[in-house]
Amino acid sequence: MLQTLRDKTSGWMATVILGILIVPFALVGVQEYFTQVREQPVATVRMAPGWWPSAPAWWPARMLWDDVQISQAEFRERLEQERQTQRREEGERFDARAFDSIENKRRLLERMVDERVQQLWAEQHGVAVGNGMVRQTIAQIPAFQVNGRFDLQRYRLALSTMQPPRSEREFEELVRSDLQRTMVARAVGTSNFVTEGEFARLVALMGERRDVSVLELAAPAPEATPVTDAELQAWYRAHPEDFRAPETVTLEYVELNAATMPAPRIDEAQLRAQYERERSRFTAQEQRLASHILVEVPKDAPAAAVQAARAEAAKLAALARAGGDFAALARASSDDPGSKSAGGDLGWVGRGMMTGPFEDMLFSMQAGQVSEPVRTEFGWHVIQLRQVQAGQQQSFEQAREALAAELTESERERAFNALSTRVVDAVLKNPSSLAPAAREAGLQLQRTGPIARGQGQGVIAAPAVQRVAFSESAIEDGMVSDPIEIAPNHSVLVRVASHSPARTLPLAQVRERVAQAVRADRARKAQEQRAKALVARVQPGTSLAQVAAAEGLPAPRNLTGVPRGAPVLGDGVADAFFSANPGKAGSRVLEDGRAIVFVVDRVQPGTLADLPPPQREAFEQQMADLRGLGDVESLVKAMRRGMKVEIDETNL
Repeated sequence: MLQTLRDKTSGWMATVILGILIVPFALVGVQEYFTQVREQPVATVRMAPGWWPSAPAWWPARMLWDDVQISQAEFRERLEQERQTQRREEGERFDARAFDSIENKRRLLERMVDERVQQLWAEQHGVAVGNGMVRQTIAQIPAFQVNGRFDLQRYRLALSTMQPPRSEREFEELVRSDLQRTMVARAVGTSNFVTEGEFARLVALMGERRDVSVLELAAPAPEATPVTDAELQAWYRAHPEDFRAPETVTLEYVELNAATMPAPRIDEAQLRAQYERERSRFTAQEQRLASHILVEVPKDAPAAAVQAARAEAAKLAALARAGGDFAALARASSDDPGSKSAGGDLGWVGRGMMTGPFEDMLFSMQAGQVSEPVRTEFGWHVIQLRQVQAGQQQSFEQAREALAAELTESERERAFNALSTRVVDAVLKNPSSLAPAAREAGLQLQRTGPIARGQGQGVIAAPAVQRVAFSESAIEDGMVSDPIEIAPNHSVLVRVASHSPARTLPLAQVRERVAQAVRADRARKAQEQRAKALVARVQPGTSLAQVAAAEGLPAPRNLTGVPRGAPVLGDGVADAFFSANPGKAGSRVLEDGRAIVFVVDRVQPGTLADLPPPQREAFEQQMADLRGLGDVESLVKAMRRGMKVEIDETNL
């Protein structure tokens, strides 16, 4: 048997099979077979090689395809970034439950796939980004600028506070990758334009105004005809969403609010002791009214340039001490853009406000003096001290009111924190009930509900409380929540006592509502038929006014110069005016049961002369930008059609 096996595994066929088996080991790496935990990609984007665009997607030809992946870690990091951004933008309106929905995750994943599509396309087509473009882009980011200029220290500080922190090299590569990915799309998006003829036509349509004659029909009397069981059943089955009870919860809660706690007693000895401890806080700092002239010189400038700048500063100082107008000298010669136009005026300066050498010189001078040149990282300064305002000590009597308010607030906060700790400790002992915690802390246990989303009074209406009350964990577990902060030193703990999911109410329970809906529908249809009958009578030679007179109705109203979207008569009425042909009658039934019959008497197109030049330029740019966005979307879709995209939602 062993000899037979040996014979079968020898020869050219066995050699070929062994060669084929070696390929996946060589490409994937033996280490992958020993890895116990490996993240699966959320999505993979593949593209045929540029030198073989028609390469088949089946294995082994598929090994020649280029691909990029979106890992679970990358998706989670991006999702968290989006979460923080949305939370900052929406504040208390942020809905964590909606954000974590599968629909929102799919939208984010689609955006990330489009980014990978552009990245793969750019790499395969040789799109390259030079170091100069990367540096220029980084220098233009406002977060890295001080007074409108790129600042290296600000740049490094910002990188260190990123989540996660980035080194300069890492951030530069991120910028380079983003530029490479978006370069073609941005070029396409910014290259669009609107022709003069197109813009004139658009202005004619958007700026169009219409004169309209309108005949109003009063709402009919309530419909009283009995509704049959068959009609009730048919309407109920056709409109189930109209008869649904919303999701509701019944809540138990306790409220902790420092503002409602008894005011602590503050005695005189406490106040005096606090005053002595913080005596320096009630001493107004000495301040100095100063001006300066800056002769700018870079920190790494050669010695010759530094000396030349110092000589220039010394010359300006000599001119000022010789009686020259310091403000005029500053306006003519200072390199400080912030104070130059004000004659070098820095205003009142206290200790700690200026850089070390500058401050040391300023606080060693006498009023009226002009200093010798002082070197800082910005260059050479010539300082003029114009006035000195000595520090002053507030007496205990003057500081007493502020001290009393601070101590009262501090004691209230201490008492609030102690109360919060007692409540939380009691909840930890019995997390399924609020009653023991309320009794131990002497708080009132309150109950409210059932309430739907957006309902409730007082603290229960707070968005933060609503989010917790309708969260899956609070509903399923029935446990007491963590303290929910409403405001500083004001929080609430809640527990979902009962929960009712959204559901369709049985017909027997909503029978009268269904009957009212059927009668309202009858009345609306009758009003529509009446309006259409009047429309049919408006023929050539018969005006709307004549029809109104024949029906004994009030004379039509004349509305002149109605623009698009104008809030006239009711919702959607202006849209009806602009969807009708001039000279033809039309009608619309309003939400309150009234109806209108109208005729468009005159159409006045908008003209370019109606737009001021700045508004015209902004409008043209908006139209070009909108077209550019459409072109970019089409471009990315075209790129994506030439690639294979595989998405695994189970890894989201």
